[in-house]
Amino acid sequence: MNRTKWIFCIISFLMMSLGMPYAQMPVGSNRPANVPSDYVITPFGYFHPLCVRTAKNGETVLADGRIRFEDGTEETIAPFCSFPRYTPKGELVVEGSANPEPLSISWSWIESGQVATSTTYDAITATWTVPQTPLSNDGQTLFFFPALTHNHLTPPSEEPIIQPVLGWNDGQSGAGPWNIASWNCCPSGMTWNSKPVTVNPGDQISGTVKSACGAALVQACSKWTITTEDVTTGQSTTLNVAYPSLMNFVWAQSGVLEVYSIYQCSDFPPDGSITFSNVALFDNHFRRITSPGWAPELFVTQGQTTPWCNYGVTVTDTSATLTY
Repeated sequence: MNRTKWIFCIISFLMMSLGMPYAQMPVGSNRPANVPSDYVITPFGYFHPLCVRTAKNGETVLADGRIRFEDGTEETIAPFCSFPRYTPKGELVVEGSANPEPLSISWSWIESGQVATSTTYDAITATWTVPQTPLSNDGQTLFFFPALTHNHLTPPSEEPIIQPVLGWNDGQSGAGPWNIASWNCCPSGMTWNSKPVTVNPGDQISGTVKSACGAALVQACSKWTITTEDVTTGQSTTLNVAYPSLMNFVWAQSGVLEVYSIYQCSDFPPDGSITFSNVALFDNHFRRITSPGWAPELFVTQGQTTPWCNYGVTVTDTSATLTY
C-alpha cells in the first residue's frame, strides 16, 4: 500500500471512530470478476468502502468533502478517495476522461423518463410505492429514483447527480433489504449518502431534490437538499450538499430503474411495474413547469440484453411508469 492510501486509511479509521459510518457493506456474490470482493454497491457503481460516507440529518457535505456538523463546526481534514472505482458492469472508471461513457451505459440504467433544458432546474418532487419483494434472489441490486443531473447524456465521472433513492438488496449498513437514502456523487472521488431508513413493501415514498439558494439566483446554485421520506411511517432521511461553484442541473429524470446482476426476470419485483406519480419539476425561478415534455427512454434493446423482461416506459406530465 502506498503512502497516500496508508494516510487515507488512518484518517478513515478516525472518521469511523467519530461516529461517521461508511454507507454499505459488501453484498452479492454475482459481481463482475475484476471488481475486488470488498468493494460495495452504490447507485454509481462499485466503490472501495473507504470512499463511501454517510452524512447524518442536519449535517452538510461541503464542496471539498468535509462535513459541517449540525452545531456549525466543521471537519478539519477533507477526505479524498485514491482507490479506483468500477461501473456496475465491472469496467474501470477513468477519472477525468475526455470521452466518458454515457451515464446510462456506465451506470447500468435500464429505463427512465427524462427531459433537458438549456438553463437549469431548481427542484423536482415525486412519489412512488415500495414494490413487493422479488421472488428470486441472485444477489441482484435494484435502485428506483427521480433525479437532477448536472449534464445531459454524457456527464464526466466527477459531475454530480443528486437523487432520493429506493434501494433493494444494496447492503446498506443497519438497514433492511428495502431502504431509502439520499445520494450524491462524486466530490473528491467520494460518494455520499444520508442515513438509510428501512421501508416495507406497500409504503408510500416521497422524494424531493431542491435548490437551497432561493428563486433570486436565476441560473444556478451551489447548495442543494435531497430528502427521501417514507410517508407511511413518517420517517425521512436528508442529505445536504454544497459545491465549489454554481451548478446548472439541466437534466431531469422523473423516474429511473437501475440494476445490478439481473439473471432472470423474477429478480425484479412481481408487481411488474413501478409508477412515479405527482411528479413536479420546477424551473430556475421555482415555478412549476406544467408541461415538462418528459420523454420515455429505454437504455437496453431486445436481442442485446439478457434476460429480456417486459421493459417499457410511459410518461405523462406528472408521472412515469416503468415496466419490467
